Amino acid sequence: MRGQPIWPRIAPGFVRAMLAGHSALGLAFAALIWLVCFTGSVCVFTQEFARWEQPVAPLSAAVTPEAANTAFQEGMKRMPWAHDAYIGLPTQAMPRLSIRASTHEPSEREGDWVADANGHLLQPTQDRWSDFQARLHYELHLPRPWGGYLIGLIGVALLSSIISGVLSHPRAFKDAFSLRMGGAKRLQEADLHNRLGLWGLPFYLVVSLTGAFLGLTTLIVGVLALAVFKGDVKQAYALFLGPTPIDNPAAAPPPDLTRMFAYVKADAPRAEVRYIMVEHPFETGGRFSFNASTPGKISRGETYVFAADGTSAGVLGYEKGTLGQKILSGVAPIHFGWFGGPVVKFIYAILGMGLASITSSGVAIWMARRRDKGKPAETWERLWAAFVWSQPLAYAVTASAVLLTPPDSADDLLLSVWGGVTLASMLLPIVMRPKLISVTLRSLGGGLLLGLVGVHVWRFGIVPVDPVALIVDLCLVLIAVSMVLSVVWRPHVKPHR
Repeated sequence: MRGQPIWPRIAPGFVRAMLAGHSALGLAFAALIWLVCFTGSVCVFTQEFARWEQPVAPLSAAVTPEAANTAFQEGMKRMPWAHDAYIGLPTQAMPRLSIRASTHEPSEREGDWVADANGHLLQPTQDRWSDFQARLHYELHLPRPWGGYLIGLIGVALLSSIISGVLSHPRAFKDAFSLRMGGAKRLQEADLHNRLGLWGLPFYLVVSLTGAFLGLTTLIVGVLALAVFKGDVKQAYALFLGPTPIDNPAAAPPPDLTRMFAYVKADAPRAEVRYIMVEHPFETGGRFSFNASTPGKISRGETYVFAADGTSAGVLGYEKGTLGQKILSGVAPIHFGWFGGPVVKFIYAILGMGLASITSSGVAIWMARRRDKGKPAETWERLWAAFVWSQPLAYAVTASAVLLTPPDSADDLLLSVWGGVTLASMLLPIVMRPKLISVTLRSLGGGLLLGLVGVHVWRFGIVPVDPVALIVDLCLVLIAVSMVLSVVWRPHVKPHR
């Protein structure tokens, strides 16, 4: 006797409804989903790009509490206007000691310095490119908090599209390794779309869910405030910010941080302090938050809060608190792949580009279906090819602009360059057909990526101080060559029978 299938039979009407919803949702958000997937794949390497952008900065595998305190004291002398400060301690991914200070406005960064292993400030931080591409993923450079809201909604749309896609293909698991290559374009694209979607399904579910949560955090906190604290947003945020020392605006010199380091070391001997957030460094009521991460834990790190006199105000509980706090602490590292070193980052980047490819193939399926019905959407084919292949080109030009313009150039310059290249690419459909658009933009993108590497070598040498910069250059060359080869090389595929 034949065994019964392990999955219940899904009604054909339900499958058709899910497929229609999947198609409508995917097409409505296709461009934004593709852009978020592409930018997210690049954003995984934000720390590596920061090192590539300033490869002459001193490297420090680790620093003493005294060195960190020296950097803090020197930073406050250079930036006596500071309302907030951030001290970044060396980590495996970012082996630098740095300090950043800002005025009260969170978007206005006034000072940013890199220090040596002894804590002496040596040179201003140069991170315009790494900051630009990260913000493009976080908020699409839209005003806060609206950019974050949009990213969160895109995450919700992506998650819904993934779930509806699985439900609309009952044979997905049975046909997990079936590929019809070389036949009809629509069938080929459909198989590629479905197989890639299935193979990376756990990853896609996780990153879309965590991305939606991170993007909508501000909105979620607002709802929490209305439901629990009668609309008091400050009380809602207090749940996530941890204990706060008694407010006292009386003037006071910046305190010695070594006593606070000693407390963290005694409480968590294995933990490594990754950064320190300082609020009101020149006030008696200053707040000093030490982020300490325990190796082997997927966590944003425990937060120790101190008053300006060095006394402990308590811990937030991200590693020592409830299960809910620990889960909340792991959302960001899991979303960005910042928990397992270079191997995990490369896996995230490959799967992220795979998700972008799934999005693109979904649009290709719709276009092929229209063409098979005698209703080709050639305008949309041209626009889609221009949009997708504009981004490698736009990224190459924007990164080159960073290396070729003064460090103090306005941040809006990079947004103008990126937007200008993207818009210029979107004009190509006026004079080119889809295939020529793809070939042109891939060729230009690959060529300008090679040019970007050339500019970087011209500025910093073939082997700069930071070896990661050389690795990034080699990866960029590999990507550039792959893009060019994709234009000139056409593999022979045996038709599916």
